[in-house]
Amino acid sequence: MARKSPPIIHVIRSNGFLLGLLLAVAMGFLLPGPGARGGVLHADVLNNFGIALIMFLQGLSLAFEKVRSGAGNWRLHAIIQSFTFVVFPLVGLLLDAALPFVWPGAPPAIRQGLLYLCVLPSTVSTSVVLTAAAGGNTAGALFNAAFSNIIGVALTPVLVQLLMQKSGSSAPFAPLLLKIMLLTLAPFAVGMVLRNFVKAWVDARKIWVARLSNAVILFIVYSAFCDSVNDRVWESHGLALTAQVLLLVMVLFGIMSLLVIAANRLLRLNREDAIASYFCSVKKTLAMGVPLAVLLFGHGADLPLILLPIMFYHPLQLFANGLLANRWAREGGLV
Repeated sequence: MARKSPPIIHVIRSNGFLLGLLLAVAMGFLLPGPGARGGVLHADVLNNFGIALIMFLQGLSLAFEKVRSGAGNWRLHAIIQSFTFVVFPLVGLLLDAALPFVWPGAPPAIRQGLLYLCVLPSTVSTSVVLTAAAGGNTAGALFNAAFSNIIGVALTPVLVQLLMQKSGSSAPFAPLLLKIMLLTLAPFAVGMVLRNFVKAWVDARKIWVARLSNAVILFIVYSAFCDSVNDRVWESHGLALTAQVLLLVMVLFGIMSLLVIAANRLLRLNREDAIASYFCSVKKTLAMGVPLAVLLFGHGADLPLILLPIMFYHPLQLFANGLLANRWAREGGLV
């Protein structure tokens, strides 16, 4: 009989990435020198290489043969993509407009981070896993999550520029276009092409591919916080900032959850499609969000503040949606 792992080992394995995020932030505060600008790790160079590597691995891992099976449900696709790239940004703009009244001292970088969170694509793996666990349309979830990530590489930067103009915090966009294409679209396309030749090898090593991507994300987060500590960004904000951002993110998640559930009922989606619609529509990807943020906003002192909303949204969506998936599987909800 195989020995059971101690409970603490199970907790670490189940929440390794979230614990890694906490460790990366802590290391940024405790040991900022190596990962800061001009440090021995040359973070600016490694981050560019890491961004290209993440996008290459995403293209290499995306199972298009499975995506095609869910391609025919156009009604479901229209709902999910509308929430991901239209409704979510509109809600973000409304919250941004309300912030000066409810949080007069909100740092501009936090407002940028909120809007950035709202234009990110959905997650792929967790959207599909939660949909399957709740008894939803797994093929539809896989198609929509993958599709939003593919178009999100190009659409998210455009939406960022449009929303920053609306909020009065836009920056020159045209010089970024070529760099974004070279570091995101090009390696993603190369990965998709190479998958035809190494599909079996990659699928047999999914865990290690995911771990490599996560390691790159953790390094980017670490280097971002290194710069913020060196530039004394946190000395002017304090711990109250994190509590306020967490509350803001919880409000955003709650609003979007209620809107998606209401839309599913109004449009009379069947239970399987409603579950896929919910989990794909309310989730946002940290895996693509971190590297794209580096390209769009630069590796400056404000980057950790911009990343803070998505870093809080990520564990919140995992926790809340995990509870919902278990409940709907057990009780037969959503509609």
